[in-house]
Amino acid sequence: MATTDRDYYELLGVRRDASETEIKRAFRQLARELHPDVSEAPDADERFREVVEAYEVLSKSETRDLYDRYGHAGLRSGGFQSGHVDFGNLADLFSAFFGDDVLFGGRTRGGGGRGADLAATVEIDLVDAAHGVTRDVPFEAAATCAHCGGDGAEPGTEITTCPTCEGAGRLQQVSRSVFGEFVRTQTCPTCSGTGRRIEHPCTECRGAGRVVEERSVEVQIPPGIHHGQRIRLSGEGHAGQVGGRAGDVYVEVRIRPDERFVREGDDIYTTVDLTFTEAALGATLRVPTLDGDEDLELAPGTQPGEIVVLRGRGMPVLQGHGRGDQKILVNVLVPRRLNDEQRRLLREFDAHADERTYERSEGLFDKLKSAFR
Repeated sequence: MATTDRDYYELLGVRRDASETEIKRAFRQLARELHPDVSEAPDADERFREVVEAYEVLSKSETRDLYDRYGHAGLRSGGFQSGHVDFGNLADLFSAFFGDDVLFGGRTRGGGGRGADLAATVEIDLVDAAHGVTRDVPFEAAATCAHCGGDGAEPGTEITTCPTCEGAGRLQQVSRSVFGEFVRTQTCPTCSGTGRRIEHPCTECRGAGRVVEERSVEVQIPPGIHHGQRIRLSGEGHAGQVGGRAGDVYVEVRIRPDERFVREGDDIYTTVDLTFTEAALGATLRVPTLDGDEDLELAPGTQPGEIVVLRGRGMPVLQGHGRGDQKILVNVLVPRRLNDEQRRLLREFDAHADERTYERSEGLFDKLKSAFR
C-alpha cells in the first residue's frame, strides 16, 4: 500500500476533533461505497486503501496523537508503515457489518480463525530508553493444544462434517431489492466457522484446541522510544483456531521518571547548583548526562537562570538520525545565614564594587528564547 500524503481527516470526511464513534461511522460508510468488489469506479481500489490507511491511523489513540502533533513525518519517524496495516483487525470490523467475505473472502472450507491480539507492558529507565535495551516480557497466551494438535478432538476419534453448513463454515443469505441481489455471508453458528463437528472433544483442552500457558518473549526496545509507545510483535499473540494464524502482542513501554532529568521531546533538561562565589569566580562541576557524569566548566560571572546547552547529548531521534540536546539550568545559591565576619567582608566587597562589577548581559527572558531556538 503506497503511503498517501493527503490529510487523513479529509479522506474520511470528519473534523479534526471527531470522536472515535464518528471516525468509525465515516469509515464504514466509505468502505461500503469504495470496496473494489462493490464499486465500479476505476480508482476504487486506490481510494479504498487510502481510507483503510486513514482509519488505521485515526482509530488508535497513539498513532492519532502522533499524527495530530507531527503529521505524516511524525508517523514515519514513529515507525508507522502503511504497508503493514493490520487487516486482521479490520476484517473483524467488516464482518460485523458486511459479512465475512467482504475483505478477503472469509475462511476457507475447514479453515481456522485468526487468534486474538493481547497487550503487555514493560518498564525501563530513561537511560535504557536512550541507548536501547532488550527485555523479556512475560504474559499469558492461548497456545495450540499439544495433545490434540489443535484439532479439538481426542486423538484417534473421528471428526465429521458440520451438518448445518455442510463443511463450508459459512452460511449465505440472498436478498432481493430494486438494486439487485445482495448476498450476505456469516459464520456458521453450529461449528463457529470450522466446518466440522467433534463427537469426542479432547480431554486436555475440552475441544477448544488451545490451552492457556505462561510465555515470555524477548523484546528489543529501540533507542529514543517515548513513554506509552507500543511495540508490535507479529504472530506472538493467542494461537488461532484450527490452524489459523496467531494474533499479535502489543507491548506498551513505560519509562520510569528520572529525578535527574526532565524529557521534552528529544531534549532533556537538568539543573546544577552554584554558590554565589562559584558563580562569580567560575567553577568546574560534575553533571549527570545520559552517557554518565562529566565535568562542566562554568565561566566567571555565570548568572542565575543561565542555560548551558550540550549539543547532541539528549535522546536519540526514534527511527531517525541524530540526538536532541541536553539543556542545563544554572541555579545560584544565595546564603541565608551569615556571621559577623562574613557580613563585614561582603560589605567591604560592595564598597569596592562599581558599574563594571555588575555589567549587565542579556536578560533571563532572552536567554530562554536563545535556548529554545
